[in-house]
Amino acid sequence: MSETGFVELYHMVSGVEILLYAASITAFLHPLLQENAGRKSLFVYLAYVCIFFLGLVFPIPGLLCMLLVTALLMTCHGFLGVAPGLLFLLCMLFFCIRDLSFMVVQSLDYFSVQMFLRDADTPEKIFLMAALNHILIETLALLLFFLMLWRLALQFQKKALTLQVKELCYLLLTPFAGILFVHMILRLLIVADGDSIFQLYEQVPAAIYIIPLLAMLFYVGTLVAIGSCQKVIALQEERSQSFIEQQQLTGLQERLTQVEQFYAGIRQMKHEMRGHLTNIKGLAENGHYEDIDHYIAKMDSSLKSLEFSISTGNAVTDVIVNDKHRTSVSLGIDFQADFAYPPASGYDAYDIGIILNNLLQNALEACKKVEQKKRYLYLSSRKRNHFYLIEVRNSFDGNVRFDGHTGLPVSTKGPHPIPGFGPSMALHGIGLSNVRREAKKYRGNVDIQVRGREFQVTVLLQENSN
Repeated sequence: MSETGFVELYHMVSGVEILLYAASITAFLHPLLQENAGRKSLFVYLAYVCIFFLGLVFPIPGLLCMLLVTALLMTCHGFLGVAPGLLFLLCMLFFCIRDLSFMVVQSLDYFSVQMFLRDADTPEKIFLMAALNHILIETLALLLFFLMLWRLALQFQKKALTLQVKELCYLLLTPFAGILFVHMILRLLIVADGDSIFQLYEQVPAAIYIIPLLAMLFYVGTLVAIGSCQKVIALQEERSQSFIEQQQLTGLQERLTQVEQFYAGIRQMKHEMRGHLTNIKGLAENGHYEDIDHYIAKMDSSLKSLEFSISTGNAVTDVIVNDKHRTSVSLGIDFQADFAYPPASGYDAYDIGIILNNLLQNALEACKKVEQKKRYLYLSSRKRNHFYLIEVRNSFDGNVRFDGHTGLPVSTKGPHPIPGFGPSMALHGIGLSNVRREAKKYRGNVDIQVRGREFQVTVLLQENSN
């Protein structure tokens, strides 16, 4: 092989590498590209290919190409539909793993090049053996890169990351350090000083083993940092969900106190009914018929104040459904309910209450965004054998985006502080996750359907024998 052939082969291998790396970053980001994923994936692929091919044509350093790709994707984060912080982190992780995998195989290159060139005694054979060695090293680097990226992708599938500035800075430390480490070592591998050439692995033989070990430690450190951050976020979500559930239970208990007062009023009215009948009888005997009408109207007003407009068969669900009904009336929402508490004893009223409260609250929030004439909310329940279904259908504005990890809608509301958790925690956006958690207590599930501008949630519960 001639020198020209070797150079052409080198450029061809570099081109193939660019195409494979472009496909890899596209596949890495693809789970986040939900709507119009095909066009977005093509954009990511072409962005990487175009910039790095320009780096081959013009003498653009690889580090600068990396920064240009990251900057371009960050600029278009709105089109991609990915949070800029998360997108920046994923780009840094991708390039860090690409550089670390390349750094690991450099020690192998030190040994393999000696083996390939051992018997090369002509220039043509030297170029041929160097080309074979180059193909081998680049292939091993790609295989190691694919393996490392696949393992990192699996780590992200375990738990989605909701990043604030603190978490983002924490997760970026190791990738930044890894990228800087690789580029610093690459500049020290071969250093020319006049007529002298300094080779790091020859001058410091221990570096052959230490450098790849350090590269793998950077990679492991990245995985550990992501895993620990996911655990912290999961713990915060569990604590915030427990806080919200406790707040809901406290609210229900306060409302049940009012219900007790309501029933006490009924008992008092029943006790006083004999006296009322005696008064009416006396008025009738004395011919005070106008006073009778006034007296009865006053009694009727007192009785109406002690009525629930919707009866569900349970005090807890009575409170929740009637509260949401009154709110719906005030918001101009057509509220219809065909709900009955399950007669079986295998359900806890507070669990059903939490499910109803979250479903109806989410539906009310969605209806607020709809034109007033088109607002409606329909609640129903069905009992079949040992199964109990709760269904809520409501109008909404048609804009919904689902989380790729949880399968639940992503909240569009801003964060609200929770005592003890800081301002980054959010009350909204976990209502349906609370419903799903309650459903799992009864070996059930939550099904979400979107039909045009109607949002439907069906909760299936199985009667609990315990």
